[in-house]
Amino acid sequence: MSNLCYKSLTFAALLLLIVPAAHAQIDSEDVGTEKLAQTSFKFLEISTDAYAASLSDAMTATELRSSVAMFYNPAGMARLDGRFSASFGWTGWIADINYNAATAAFKPMDGRYGVFGLSLLFPDYGDDIIGTIVAPNEQGYVEYSELGLSNPSPSALSVGLGYAIALTDRFSVGANAKYVSQDLGDAVLSSDGTTEGNEVSTVAFDFGVLYKTGFRSLNLAMNVRNFSQELTYVNENFELPLTFNVGVAMNMTDLMNVDQNVHSFRLAVDAKRPRDFDEQLKIGGEYTLMNILSLRAGYSFPTDEQGISLGAGLQHKFSGIGLGINYAYTSFGVFSDVQRIGAHLSF
Repeated sequence: MSNLCYKSLTFAALLLLIVPAAHAQIDSEDVGTEKLAQTSFKFLEISTDAYAASLSDAMTATELRSSVAMFYNPAGMARLDGRFSASFGWTGWIADINYNAATAAFKPMDGRYGVFGLSLLFPDYGDDIIGTIVAPNEQGYVEYSELGLSNPSPSALSVGLGYAIALTDRFSVGANAKYVSQDLGDAVLSSDGTTEGNEVSTVAFDFGVLYKTGFRSLNLAMNVRNFSQELTYVNENFELPLTFNVGVAMNMTDLMNVDQNVHSFRLAVDAKRPRDFDEQLKIGGEYTLMNILSLRAGYSFPTDEQGISLGAGLQHKFSGIGLGINYAYTSFGVFSDVQRIGAHLSF
């Protein structure tokens, strides 16, 4: 009984801390009914893990037990498989933008002190960006090269430190603190070559909780991502893409007379409330054969252009070392389709 009270009080305390904070930022009086173009640092919203993306990021209640959980719900790495976990991901995004990500997590001792993690995310915007400035000519602009200036070379970076711990056999919590920076390159203010920098940085936070209900493998969870102060670009104020997610996940073969070492099917559903878009529902399903081959599919709605996500993965353990490789495909309407590749290591 005391254990149950402890879990209930802890869960309630976290709800009181996290939910009002997220609600206050999302429902600010500055936010109108059309929640569009109200945030920057959008690279923080891009899903960079092929496993998660193939499920349309319905990952909040998934107990990943790996370092990649830091990008979705940090509480999901509290019960890390083994002592060490690492992941690497590449995303071929729209407009020829590439995203690169890496994570690592370490569990000291037997896990009584929790799990510590490190995450890294940086996009590659390419080198074909052409800078222009307004000019009184037929075109209405001149290019930077005509002024003897270099074209802008934007960059962005996120480096995070994560921590997660299983407070009981059912209840886990986790958090990330990450340094995020975005540099849009020097802006040319006049034809005489006067420039102004456009770099902004801050510290943002992610929080998450995950609860194993005890009914089969049913998990309930929630998280808040990209919580930070308001920032300013030149004279324009903006905020990071804060999101609040709640999710449920379960291995549906728990309800069937099936050998789960041969067949398993996990279903996950997330409800996402972003600061700058309509509320979304994310659904993902994963069928796994012999704990080796996985086939996945996911769908999110409403969206503007993003469509169905599909993916596959192979995973196996060799002498205590777990290896995995995943691929994901996401249709993107009028834009080029998005491809992702990821690899995981644990021991």
